[in-house]
Amino acid sequence: MNDTDLRNVLADPAQSGAYFVAAGDAEAMADAGEALDYHVYRIDLAGCPDKVELMERLAAAMRLPTWFGGTWDALADVLGDLSWQPAVGYLLLIEHAADLREASPDDFDTLLEILNEAAFRWAEDDRPFWAILPMPAAALPDDEDE
Repeated sequence: MNDTDLRNVLADPAQSGAYFVAAGDAEAMADAGEALDYHVYRIDLAGCPDKVELMERLAAAMRLPTWFGGTWDALADVLGDLSWQPAVGYLLLIEHAADLREASPDDFDTLLEILNEAAFRWAEDDRPFWAILPMPAAALPDDEDE
């Protein structure tokens, strides 16, 4: 997919959501998000063992408000708002997500649900919200697992 096609896909809120991508495609997606004037958040989950650490890393990388309580409900609330960082769209580049997936599958699954729900809510306002989870090819889920 060329840069123009990638920007066209990322510009469509109806296609927004949490997506697994090949690790080699992550930078092109982040670059396309920046070209679209999206707020691009880079979240590194290397060695992330659980929900507590996940919340700390999200709060730091996204500069979440001080009222963020580190619970799943608080994460859903904050991702559904983002008024403190207005943008035409949002792209979360969640690197090394496989580490959390291996260490705490339930936390990983809950994170994906919240990210997808946030994308659906933003799409209702015609604003793209993407969560890109680059993975090594061997770690990418099969289509039937998605």
